[in-house]
Amino acid sequence: MSSHIPARLVRAVRKRARALREYCRLPQDSQEATFHVDHIVPRSEGGATDLNNLALACVTCSLRKAAQLRARDPRTGRSVRLFNPRLDSWPKHFSFTKQWRMQGSTACGRATVAALGMNRLAIVAIRKELALLRRFPATET
Repeated sequence: MSSHIPARLVRAVRKRARALREYCRLPQDSQEATFHVDHIVPRSEGGATDLNNLALACVTCSLRKAAQLRARDPRTGRSVRLFNPRLDSWPKHFSFTKQWRMQGSTACGRATVAALGMNRLAIVAIRKELALLRRFPATET
């Protein structure tokens, strides 16, 4: 959550993310709730409150991620690290199906999709609606 993160860092994270969730890429303006600025490496695991360890995430993904650094790959059952938006290439780990469900292309991607519940009914419906409006997916810069 953002309450313990200085306002200047919150602004910098939002600007860098272009108001897109850094995990599932939905835009802030498609949501009623304000996105969280999340510690990628949780503070409980020694993660710093600095720009390189912060990511923009929706409330649900932030709460589901919590202090996790690892999760089970649903394909293999092995414990793997979660996606790190500062170190990992989003297109390498994720893609969307024709039905706008996220799919992991790697063990890290699959574990992240499962752990963060990135295919919840509501989020898939939002992706579909935004795609119809030609507002999703966001283009890479």
